[in-house]
Amino acid sequence: METVEVTQKTVALYVDVNRENARAIAARVAERFRARGYGIALCPGCDGLTLATEGARLRNAALLITVGGDGTLLRAARLAVDDGIPLLGINTGRLGFLTEFDEDDARIDDLPQALERGLEIEERVALQAAYDGRTHFALNDVVASKGGLSRIVQFGLRLNDEDAVHIPADGICVATPTGSTAYFLSAGGSIISPWVEAFGIVPLLPHTLFSRPLIVPTTSRIVVSCGSEIAGAHLQCDGGLVAELSPGASVVIERYPRAVRFARTSRLHFYERLEQKMRWGVSIKQGDRAR
Repeated sequence: METVEVTQKTVALYVDVNRENARAIAARVAERFRARGYGIALCPGCDGLTLATEGARLRNAALLITVGGDGTLLRAARLAVDDGIPLLGINTGRLGFLTEFDEDDARIDDLPQALERGLEIEERVALQAAYDGRTHFALNDVVASKGGLSRIVQFGLRLNDEDAVHIPADGICVATPTGSTAYFLSAGGSIISPWVEAFGIVPLLPHTLFSRPLIVPTTSRIVVSCGSEIAGAHLQCDGGLVAELSPGASVVIERYPRAVRFARTSRLHFYERLEQKMRWGVSIKQGDRAR
């Protein structure tokens, strides 16, 4: 098992500055690392925090610690992926499916020692969406969807230069295994184990009785096209709007060339996490079990 390598004593922070508890935890984490001789680099978007060490740079960080919810971690992944910086999340949000710690976890104060003992690396596949000469990164999902008009429109799907389907729907979602427990799941897609090399594809609110999710290899070249009559369509990556799609436009979706690296204190127990966070297998009569 690969572990996090500390070549420079720098850690980075990406903080949901709109949450008071996230700011407080970030200050605590920064204090613990500074006490052991680490510099603190702050990521873009952490306006108002005064935790940075002069001269500390994100690109030199041994670890990027996010303090917020899953959305905070997803935004940080874009900053970390190309430099191969491992991510470790502290959850101050609602779900925290992707994060390593909840905010009340006592192990947060031991993070510098845990890093020096050797955090384990877990790699996750990501997506890139190419449209209009630009590429966009997504750890969870890429979604092409119609605008606010109520009428049903056609979306096309092409896989490795082979037409797969033209389907009347509100859109199409392409997800990684990481994203299979997010919007993809809500749209009726399958949960994909993070150890499976696959992407999931599901239409959004399809106007047909026989639509099913599709699981394809991560080597696939996925092309989603919009009908010529569509107006105001959107391209979203990890829930963020990245482009307005023109009528008849096509989006090419493929595997991102680098993996996202998660830092873990121990091996991920994915199915246990499904039960704890998603209440998988929990009867509605056992409502308090997962709280």
